Amino acid sequence: MRLDLVPRPHRSPLAEALAPALAFLAAVLVGGVAVSLLGVSPAAAFVVYFVAPLSELWSLQEVAVKAAPLALIATGLAFCYRANLWNIGAEGQFVVGGLAGGMVAIATHGSTGFTLWILPAMLAAGTLAGIAYAMIPALLRVRLGVSEILTSLMLVYVAELLLDYMARGPLRDPAGYNFPQSVAFDEAARLPALMEGDALHAGVLVALAAVGLGAVVLGRSLFGFEMRLVGASPRAARFAGFSAERLTLLAFAISGGAAGLAGIVEVAGRIGQLQPSISPGYGFTAIIVAFLGRLSPVGILVAAFVIAVTTIGGEAAQIDLRLPLDLTRAFQGLLLGLVLGADVLTRFRLRLVAGTAR
Repeated sequence: MRLDLVPRPHRSPLAEALAPALAFLAAVLVGGVAVSLLGVSPAAAFVVYFVAPLSELWSLQEVAVKAAPLALIATGLAFCYRANLWNIGAEGQFVVGGLAGGMVAIATHGSTGFTLWILPAMLAAGTLAGIAYAMIPALLRVRLGVSEILTSLMLVYVAELLLDYMARGPLRDPAGYNFPQSVAFDEAARLPALMEGDALHAGVLVALAAVGLGAVVLGRSLFGFEMRLVGASPRAARFAGFSAERLTLLAFAISGGAAGLAGIVEVAGRIGQLQPSISPGYGFTAIIVAFLGRLSPVGILVAAFVIAVTTIGGEAAQIDLRLPLDLTRAFQGLLLGLVLGADVLTRFRLRLVAGTAR
């Protein structure tokens, strides 16, 4: 006896729309059981995880600031994943983008006169650095056939160690009492706040613009169609005259540029200086966000919001309820698995077949 997946002749739009919501509900129920086994009321945990982050203005701003880099990176990754290319190194591209853009801010520190060019130059440097770093696994795949999964992942650690060295060495603030950090960026090198004295900054608008642009390109352009076709049927794409090599380079350039831009947005927005670590794992979490959003920019925006809410709620639960932060990461992984499983069941049905496996 075995179970086979048989394609459904007719896919229900209602089932496909409800699948993520039902998967989220199932993840909440499983999470409630886990919380109760730890001796905490599931109702209290639900309030801390999902209600409290949405109940006050400051927490909503924190959710938006955390969701912005996730949505920006995941939108870039969607281009790769739709083409069946696997960029696992967005974390490294994020770090390199923050480092390159931060170096522009440090090089212009203390400048007077016309300084309006500094912030655009930082954003451009971060984006270009992310593109250049993403080109390494892309070129290795195109020219030598090396797996982009391994190379992009290993390059993450190279980027993190490079940032650590630069923050502790050449870029360290000489007047910083030997702390491993650069000088604080000038006001001209910081993203402006959207609300006076609050955490919300213009990087949120950058992420929203990127998501909108990604939705247009993926959904309404020939390039987006080419991306989907190469991912779904490489042989048909070759017959149509599309170049898989060119698409690989373009997809990695877009995803690397988005990650690099997210890196400098984080540094110029929330942090305001270079430190040995500038990311809490945005590049890896964005992979979850991309698939939770079904590789659709609009879905990615919703998924980034959900992940940001659970992250803020998880930090509060660690303090208020003494729940481990790893429980939040486990919930996010469970949510991804359930959403992917629900998507499979909307497209296929299970059939029990007698006999041995083929």
